[in-house]
Amino acid sequence: MAHAQILKESNIDFLGKRRIAAIVSGALMVICLLSILFRGFNFGLDFTGGTVIELGYEQPVEVAAITTTLAEEGIVDATVQYFGSNRDILIRIAPQEGEEASAELSDRVFRLLSATAETGIELRRVEFVGPQVGEELREQGGLAVLFALIGILVYVALRFEWRLAVGAVAALMHDVLFTIGLFSIFYIPFDLTVLAAVLAVIGYSLNDTIVIFDRIRENFRKMRKGTVIEISNRSVNQTLSRTIITSGTTLLVLLALYFLGGAAIAGFSLALIIGVLVGTYSTIYIATAAAVWLGLSRADLMPVEKEGKLVDDRP
Repeated sequence: MAHAQILKESNIDFLGKRRIAAIVSGALMVICLLSILFRGFNFGLDFTGGTVIELGYEQPVEVAAITTTLAEEGIVDATVQYFGSNRDILIRIAPQEGEEASAELSDRVFRLLSATAETGIELRRVEFVGPQVGEELREQGGLAVLFALIGILVYVALRFEWRLAVGAVAALMHDVLFTIGLFSIFYIPFDLTVLAAVLAVIGYSLNDTIVIFDRIRENFRKMRKGTVIEISNRSVNQTLSRTIITSGTTLLVLLALYFLGGAAIAGFSLALIIGVLVGTYSTIYIATAAAVWLGLSRADLMPVEKEGKLVDDRP
């Protein structure tokens, strides 16, 4: 309880560092953009098409041994990983030349691994995604992100003020670009679970931004003295305790999912971890700072005066 009280009474000059933050963020965004444009993404089979085979071994097995066996038979683009325990194996294989159907490829892989395994193997699941379906998923995923940003721009503009709306969308674009940029730079597999995490990051970051914007509007109406920078700083400091507690507990869950949840949700967890960290940063140094740079003033957030009375315009 005492710790929370100290955080509430903090007086950190966050926006005083906004120019330094802008330079750092700008440089990182350029690096991410260049990586996305020239390096691209390591798209998973959800987007590129291919075959997914899930196998169950009676005894623990080494991933390297399976990869070597497949490579010796000409299946060089296979990704082999544990799917839970070290007896559960998930194999992802890109489209192979000369293979007419996923059933033929899965039967070939199963026979090959059964012949070289020391114990029994169970074929649990086979899934196939065609290249055309993968291309459609990429397009629809990009549109989903775009429409989410447009909807948020309209929502924040109606609820608060257009300068705050622009700041919120700038922060969300920053978060999305930084998250997917890291996946491009380090060439981490990018599949549908990662795309779902990116959309979740948009919602999480927006929630944090709305909390601070609400406090800024409230303080503009309560504090008759103070500059825009001083009031914005005061608002960020007042919500700092809530931000640390929320982000901290969320990160604890995500770290547990990343380290203990297995390879199937590793990309999803990693994208959310990056998103929570960068989203907390961008709420202060992108969303709030952008609104200040655009000329946010007390008059923009004061209640509307109508026929001699003050009317609160909050929805």
